Amino acid sequence: MASVPVGPGRSGLLDAAPGPLHPQARETLLAALDAGWADPRRLHREARLASGLLNQARAVIAADLGVTPESLTFHLGGGAAGVAAAMDGVAWPRRRTGRRVVASAVEHSSILIPGRYAAAQSGESEDFAEVPVDRLGRVDMAAFAAAVGVPGTAVAALQHANGEVGTIQPVAPALDVCRATGVPLVVDASASVGRVAAPPAYDVLVADAAAVAGPPLGIVVVAPGTAFRRSGPPREAEFGRADAPVWVPLALAAAEAWQQASAARAADAREAFALTERLRAAASAIPDVDVVGDPVDRLPHIVTFSALFADGESLVTELDRRGLALASGSACTASTLEPSHVLTAMGVLTHGNVRATLPWDPVATDRAEGVERLIAELPVVIADVRAHLGAGEL
Repeated sequence: MASVPVGPGRSGLLDAAPGPLHPQARETLLAALDAGWADPRRLHREARLASGLLNQARAVIAADLGVTPESLTFHLGGGAAGVAAAMDGVAWPRRRTGRRVVASAVEHSSILIPGRYAAAQSGESEDFAEVPVDRLGRVDMAAFAAAVGVPGTAVAALQHANGEVGTIQPVAPALDVCRATGVPLVVDASASVGRVAAPPAYDVLVADAAAVAGPPLGIVVVAPGTAFRRSGPPREAEFGRADAPVWVPLALAAAEAWQQASAARAADAREAFALTERLRAAASAIPDVDVVGDPVDRLPHIVTFSALFADGESLVTELDRRGLALASGSACTASTLEPSHVLTAMGVLTHGNVRATLPWDPVATDRAEGVERLIAELPVVIADVRAHLGAGEL
């Protein structure tokens, strides 16, 4: 079997969605393979040790989020699995109220695709409402309030911040609207929480340890007083909220990464914001390049821009050839080679799209150098791709 290279990642890594494991999280994972391998539901000594380690991991993350350990559950499959569990868990207790779901048009595909499918299957288009956003990617609060107020609405979903363009959403006003109508709000913070502080209030919060250079492990927090029960037969895992039991070494690695991130969060955010500010300015200076998302009220580590007369796949391929790793297309749908649903909903340029997601400093100590190299290479790469596609003849 071929050997697999290990290490903190390549030079020029500007794509951390997800990124490499934090070095200390990796060490914890390796150590946990020996200490925490047992099923924590068993009664023997090794199982009791694993159970204690799982409780410890849960308590570490819960403490940073300011919640009780019992309110927090782990979900294999990352943030997408957490979102699916959260939406199901709040919708099922309200099935007699209705089955209508309200979500912004820039939510993760794990919300949009099932919602559209369910509406198509039932033949009731009103069972799923996609609320429009403005050109910055921020939800239209008047439209959101109107949609939530429609009778039969079971659950509403609004992300904390968009993982593609970085725009932070008005979660607090959305929660006020939902509380006034009795509709629970699921807040998808998979791209944000860990890198920035969590919103102070919600009905259900979803996060992902991958955001803090941990393994892709979904985290769901159910606020006190929120009715939550999964559909289908009772589950044993994670207080009955998860489809499968968490592997304890993953939970320990997630907790270690979270703890490291908590200590460095403010300083890392300041540095990342300054770097992305430089990149936004440099990209904006290139003719026919559109930098998208809110320039101020945004995640500190994400920049997305689109170049007219170019295609994103060619741009990231050429940048990769020059030693710079970036992404193209939606953070949710890049593999489909379809236009980003986020950029489409925003009404901005969708092709020629490039996204930089800065890793944490410990997993990419040369990220500042990588940003400077990208700033230097970008005008040349865009010009070369445009010339190759014959844009100069248009």
